[in-house]
Amino acid sequence: MRTPTMLLLFVGALIFSGAGYVRSDASDHRYKEGDVVPLYANKVGPFHNPSETYRYFDLPFCIPEGVKEKKEALGEVLNGDRLVSAPYKLNFRDEKESEVYCRKKLSKEEVTQFRKAVEKDYYFQMYYDDLPIWGFIGKVDKEIKSDPSEYKYFLYKHIQFEILYNKDRVIEISARMDPHSLVDLTEDKEVDAEFMYTVKWKETETPFEKRMEKYSMSSSLPHHLEIHWFSIINSCVTVLLLTGFLATILMRVLKNDFMKYAQDEEAADDQEETGWKYIHGDVFRFPTRNSLFAASLGSGTQLFTLTIFIFMLALVGVFYPYNRGALFTALVVIYALTSGIAGYTSASFYCQLEGKSWFQAPCRTTKYPREIPPLPWYRSAVPQMAMAGFLPFSAIYIELYYIFASVWGHRIYTIYSILFIVFIILIIVTAFITVALTYFQLAAEDHQWWWRSFLCGGSTGLFIYAYCLYYYYARSDMSGFMQTSFFFGYMACICYGFFLMLGTVGFRAALLFVRHIYRSIKCE
Repeated sequence: MRTPTMLLLFVGALIFSGAGYVRSDASDHRYKEGDVVPLYANKVGPFHNPSETYRYFDLPFCIPEGVKEKKEALGEVLNGDRLVSAPYKLNFRDEKESEVYCRKKLSKEEVTQFRKAVEKDYYFQMYYDDLPIWGFIGKVDKEIKSDPSEYKYFLYKHIQFEILYNKDRVIEISARMDPHSLVDLTEDKEVDAEFMYTVKWKETETPFEKRMEKYSMSSSLPHHLEIHWFSIINSCVTVLLLTGFLATILMRVLKNDFMKYAQDEEAADDQEETGWKYIHGDVFRFPTRNSLFAASLGSGTQLFTLTIFIFMLALVGVFYPYNRGALFTALVVIYALTSGIAGYTSASFYCQLEGKSWFQAPCRTTKYPREIPPLPWYRSAVPQMAMAGFLPFSAIYIELYYIFASVWGHRIYTIYSILFIVFIILIIVTAFITVALTYFQLAAEDHQWWWRSFLCGGSTGLFIYAYCLYYYYARSDMSGFMQTSFFFGYMACICYGFFLMLGTVGFRAALLFVRHIYRSIKCE
């Protein structure tokens, strides 16, 4: 218990130290009137394609003199942040009214570039004293016109900042675009633009410690929590019904089997055996491609350990909204630290499969494998995988939408306790359904259960990837080659990780079950 605790403390300290390194220039977030408060422009991109982002000054905005790039931590780089000093001066409690910071003649090429960005609903993101700011760069005026060629495109040229403060600390900031201060981008011609901004300061009683609460409040609204708890209750009912059904059936069937086999041993020796005892000489025959099997179990064990550590960090509050890159830093660091688990598990299991170390089968393996009797089509691997993956997926599919909307959208997900409960339910359902299918496979005198139990356990990953197709085309507004390739490429890697992790869980549960039932009978 001591080693995981020390690892957790080390990773937490590393993440906090990294976050402290990349935070604002004034690390204590205390300012005097007139002090410079750090403001960084981060990125721009289409609102409906969150993975497609560009540098802020990739659009032809006015570039101020002496633009400085902010030093970024590993997590910020992985997150795609590109922080540079912004052209606005928002000094502490220094109000400004329609101050012009740039006059520029936009060329035809720059007008076209801005118009394409406005057409795709480009937004910008900035950070002021580590608080996020968003806004759209322009708008499309359709005026109830069905022909897109008649649309008018406008660029916002006046940003109105409203900043709340409590004594010497910044509490909140919002940006509103002036709908009456526009630059017409409809025609391909040079346009004169005058960019300006307004700054208003208001005092608030909200303490500094609670300034990030508003960003996580949306996911904790009563109707959202009601949906999450409904998901958990639905999953718990599934688990109770499944475990109750399987426990009742398997205990009754196994009891009858044990009694039958005990009577058979007392009867004539020439009586033919049937059922799972009949294959006791083949059930522990090592699977084909044992090196690949051992490597898959090692990787699955590492990913399972990684997931547990990530949940532990989330539950103690390390990941809060807009703690830039903390999750990615934790993933990279913990993945590296747990790589030894994958190597140890793979190597040790490979030694067991080669018969060199540690593992003692309850029954001796025969020299030649028995022929597997013909089985109906629904006893083959693919139908079994479909049945094994559907139940665990049905326990998590409601929660999947909120996770997808957070990862591939602009929602914020902070209810890690509920997510952890759903994860535990997923593990339990996967283990029980794999054990049940393994028993039915052995009862049909099919001794090739090693790979089958792994594939059945991991098949939930295939259902999650199928849900990706549904989410992309039915629930999201993502489009374009770049976003599509990012979405399906990343989700293929994530679902493959789920396949390995849940496959390992299914196999481990099946292995414990098989060892238990064959240890309970007398065999040569």
